[in-house]
Amino acid sequence: MKRVMLTIAYDGTNYCGWQIQINGITVEEVLNRCLCELTGEQIAVIGASRTDSGVHALGNVAVFDTESNIPADKFSYALNQRLPEDIRIQESREVPADFHPRYGNCVKTYRYQILNRRHPIPTLRLYTDFEFMPLDLEKMRKACTYLTGEHDFKSFCSLRTQIRTTVRTIYRLELEKEQDLITMTISGNGFLYNMVRIIAGTLIKIGLGVYPPEHMKEILDAKDRMAAGPKAPARGLTLMEIRYEALGEKI
Repeated sequence: MKRVMLTIAYDGTNYCGWQIQINGITVEEVLNRCLCELTGEQIAVIGASRTDSGVHALGNVAVFDTESNIPADKFSYALNQRLPEDIRIQESREVPADFHPRYGNCVKTYRYQILNRRHPIPTLRLYTDFEFMPLDLEKMRKACTYLTGEHDFKSFCSLRTQIRTTVRTIYRLELEKEQDLITMTISGNGFLYNMVRIIAGTLIKIGLGVYPPEHMKEILDAKDRMAAGPKAPARGLTLMEIRYEALGEKI
């Protein structure tokens, strides 16, 4: 028996998120089916991040246990021959039997993209949030400074979540603009349900002048979801990578 880790990229447009559910097809469901067909075993992967419907990934992570004689590093090639074109394995490798993708020290990095121009671009419609009113990037950047470090992010967490603590640490939060495309990159030790999308939605409100940058601290201190801005659309969000201390990766 060996434990194999997969690094997975997918276009989330046609999926009801990562996690298996009864109301639509999911990335986890498709991956499980292909693994069962490939190995002849009953396999259920354990995913690192349960991305929402419409969210994309370049580096989500999942593990599974198998007795197959297929070498761990060859699973990527074998699976990519069976998976639909909007899901592709970027890497497969063997990891320790006790490695779990949802536990232990790690750094997750997400990207949120905003197309800020007068008219939309059709080829970017599935991967960006479109905002036609001009956004003040410097005000948005100033607001970002209030979020870095360790904080209670309860204001940036959807209400239905059930977790022990809403304290998280953000190591990096940057905004860059190239022509009409604004890219938010955020790295942290973990994220609450919808946290990145709520941060993005709040920053957009600040960029529009609805809130001053300093209001970001008041939102944090409130520890109240109603104090923050709206949840930005899923299509602009991509899970870029997850790095694990237990695997010797730099975090």
